[in-house]
Amino acid sequence: MKIALAQFNPTVGDFQGNRARILELAHAAKAGGADLAVFSELCLCGYPPQDLIERPAFAQRNQTELAGLAREIPLPSIIGYVGKAPDDTGKPVANSAALIASAKVLFEQHKMLLPTYDVFDETRYFRPASTQHIFPLAAEQLGITICEDCWNDKIFWKQRLYERDPVAELVSQGTTLLLNISSSPYTQDKRALRQDMLRAIARRHGLPVVYVNQVGGNDSLIFDGSSMAILPDGRIAAQAKSFEEDLVYFDTATGTGDVHRQSGDEIESVYRAVVLGTRDYVRKCGFRKVVIGLSGGIDSSLVAALAVDALGPANVLGVAMPGPYSSDAALGDAQRLAKNLGIELMVLPIMETFRSYRQTLAAVFAGLAEDTTEENLQARIRGNLLMALSNKFGSLVLSTGNKSEIAVGYCTLYGDMAGGLAIISDVPKGMVYELAHFANCAGERIPREVFTKAPSAELRPNQTDQDSLPPYDVLDRILKAYVEDLRTAEQIAQDTGFPLDLVQSVARQVDRNEYKRKQAPPGLKVTSKAFSVGRRFPIAQKFSV
Repeated sequence: MKIALAQFNPTVGDFQGNRARILELAHAAKAGGADLAVFSELCLCGYPPQDLIERPAFAQRNQTELAGLAREIPLPSIIGYVGKAPDDTGKPVANSAALIASAKVLFEQHKMLLPTYDVFDETRYFRPASTQHIFPLAAEQLGITICEDCWNDKIFWKQRLYERDPVAELVSQGTTLLLNISSSPYTQDKRALRQDMLRAIARRHGLPVVYVNQVGGNDSLIFDGSSMAILPDGRIAAQAKSFEEDLVYFDTATGTGDVHRQSGDEIESVYRAVVLGTRDYVRKCGFRKVVIGLSGGIDSSLVAALAVDALGPANVLGVAMPGPYSSDAALGDAQRLAKNLGIELMVLPIMETFRSYRQTLAAVFAGLAEDTTEENLQARIRGNLLMALSNKFGSLVLSTGNKSEIAVGYCTLYGDMAGGLAIISDVPKGMVYELAHFANCAGERIPREVFTKAPSAELRPNQTDQDSLPPYDVLDRILKAYVEDLRTAEQIAQDTGFPLDLVQSVARQVDRNEYKRKQAPPGLKVTSKAFSVGRRFPIAQKFSV
């Protein structure tokens, strides 16, 4: 059997567009000689649809569109969609895979293992399958699973999350081919983990494994695709591109297929993921252009480079807003960056506006020393100007804060946090520099001087970030251990050798600034634990480290 792995980029709720793309790829698969086309999890409605699933009209539209698709599909195809649960007790819908052909649904399998960790909350919406069955097609006995159903192998995982193993159950029924349709979000190093897991399954059961994953960005989540077919000995017979739509073939009779180029190291992968997530968020939310405040620093320079790669230079506007403490070098760096990237740069000085604010508040603040209040005023003036440009020209503001700053609250509400999308909010400061170097791999786009100067918000004379924060290489290690690895302050101090009081201080800052993060724009998830729906901590709480 020749199988087409149809990896595409659906938009949540765009039934017409998703259906059209499915048909387009199915016709291409038929022309390529495929006997079966396999699409990704919930591809008909897009993943993740979240509470749209609770709207009866949304669930019904899935079933209506699937029936229409079955009448038009040119070859047998496996489609992910919101299906109807088999009885009237409990949740009314299931996360389903339908094998369609000849104007009908030949076979349907519901998802058995429903994840409830990190960004997933599937038991909120779906009824889990209680049974699974294989289905004969041509010379194969198909064993169809959906995403999490293949993430519970008892040999591969030291600790399993579920009692049942859907893959092993299908193998016991005599399947000759394991198929998994998935919407597995990208995080650092996950592609390698996924590949190792699927190889282990293929080797353990002595069967080929076909895995088809969604690609594209939907809100905070980025899906890398990286669909593959693995032979019983663990060799990769077919491999789709990462971070792009793709159509590759795998022949079960010969064990051969198409192997397309993958990203290089993880820094390249993170870069491509953020570019894809930015492009899709802007496009799928109905925008064409973005606005970025350019300070001449490394963060805003990286955001501008990413935006240009995502949207093209004609769709990116840089705005420099020099204030009373801004250096001439900062403005010069922003100007060189804009020239290198080929984007328009608008210069809007804020000195007079800042003076006006201070004059308005002079009587109220009389006798009080200047502090972060005056610093934040500058940031908020800049935020107001960016949002004014957004309102007037219909462009989306990209905020420029990184994960290290957002973690400890080194950012200003309604100031530098203002915007519609925070594209590097899950990128630690150290990685910001690595991504910026990657942005320059084909030639200097971010000026050399941006890499060498001390990071500074330039909100008071001679200010640097390290006046308020530990060195970023220290801070990032503490934050990863505390936020992503859930280590205690004592464990972190013991593991790193950092002073306990320093680690406790950073941990308290993380906990104390939850209220800021709740008001931040959505960000793009690239690490194992982002400040988003996958990390849910209360704001009003008294637990301390």
